[in-house]
Formats: sequence, structure tokens, C-alpha cells
Amino acid sequence: MVKGNKKNDRSSKITIDKLAMMVAKGFENAATKEDLKNLEAKMATKENIKDIATKTDAERLEKRIDDFAENKVSKIIYKELENRVQKIEAKI
Repeated sequence: MVKGNKKNDRSSKITIDKLAMMVAKGFENAATKEDLKNLEAKMATKENIKDIATKTDAERLEKRIDDFAENKVSKIIYKELENRVQKIEAKI
């Protein structure tokens, strides 16, 4: 008897019938064409996601909002100062 030779080891011998059953069990859990079609229908396409904003887009928008808010505050302060100057000029 040769050590490590699996042909001589009767307990690890797999028959063709056992192998066929193992392969069949493996395919029981495999997805069918119908499963794949359903999954494909749920998936987004390039057309669906082309308009989704990226992180860079969000950062740019945030900067624009900050700039707008800063300009709005500046305009409010300017208007308040303009009104005060007009009142002072009217008194002079």
C-alpha cells in the first residue's frame, strides 16, 4: 500500500452517482434566467444615474449657497448703512 494514494482509500471514494447528486445540489441554489431578468429590471442604467449629483457637485452647490448668503448679508448691511446716511444727510 502506498501512503497518500487516494485510489486505495475506500472511504474517500466518490461514485459517479454521488458526484451527480452533489452537482445537482449545487445547481438547486443557482439563479435562473427569470431571476436574472427580474434583477436586471431592478438595476439602474447609465441613463437613470446620469443626472445624480456627485460629491463634487454637492460641494460646488454648498459653496454657491455660502457665497449667496454672504452676498445677501453684505447687501442688507449696505442697505442699512445707506438708509442711515440718507437720514443724516437729510438732517444736514
